[in-house]
Amino acid sequence: MKPEILKRAADTACLASDAARKEILPRFRGVAVERKADGSPVTEADRAAEIAIREILRRAFPEFGVLGEEFGAEGSKDVQWMVDPIDGTIAYARGIPLYSTIIALVEEGKPVLGLIDLPALDERILGWQGGGCRLNGQPVKVSRASDLERALISHSDGFCFDNAGERDAYAQMTRDIPMFRGYTDAFGHAQVICGGVDAMVDMDCNPWDAAATQILIPEAGGRCVARRRPGDKLDLIFGSHALVDQLTDYLTT
Repeated sequence: MKPEILKRAADTACLASDAARKEILPRFRGVAVERKADGSPVTEADRAAEIAIREILRRAFPEFGVLGEEFGAEGSKDVQWMVDPIDGTIAYARGIPLYSTIIALVEEGKPVLGLIDLPALDERILGWQGGGCRLNGQPVKVSRASDLERALISHSDGFCFDNAGERDAYAQMTRDIPMFRGYTDAFGHAQVICGGVDAMVDMDCNPWDAAATQILIPEAGGRCVARRRPGDKLDLIFGSHALVDQLTDYLTT
């Protein structure tokens, strides 16, 4: 994709994220929670934010498709926006400010632009192919740590490891890694991208959970390994190059 299109897409993603904030922040700590068919939580804010995001993305790029967590897919699959209006709905619904909005642009299955917005913290990470990665406009880089015994490693929930068939790996990491902490969802991703957390193992992700990180991590100088599994699920291991190699060795496949 041409650099000028990516830059315009980045500006559009920021506008869409701004619109999502207007739906998300006023409802924070005052919204009812429902359950979707799969048992996962959803709120009025999730739906309102995705509607606002889609409207801006479609207006700016009517030729691009959109795949969102709440309203599914529409339009082209060759070039497609991927949207998670509130990643970390459990945190959002419980009044914990560690939720995010994720917007990514994918061309022929490859992420080329990513945005992770943390509305409650007023932090936004943005990057695109060949453009580097920035937090609120300032360049960021992943950690260069290499020693697991001194590293801060984040992980997703235990049931995600179960779904991926990696409960044994989870148990072994818990034994071997002194600072193995559950900074979950895209909040954890953001901390790795900015170098505060050295690496992360996030299992059983949906495409809209993973796409932004798959471009932001390499643009921030790190490595991201994505394992695809049936049902469009992905397992991500990302962060410092040396640590990703070591963490991947724990996994069975």
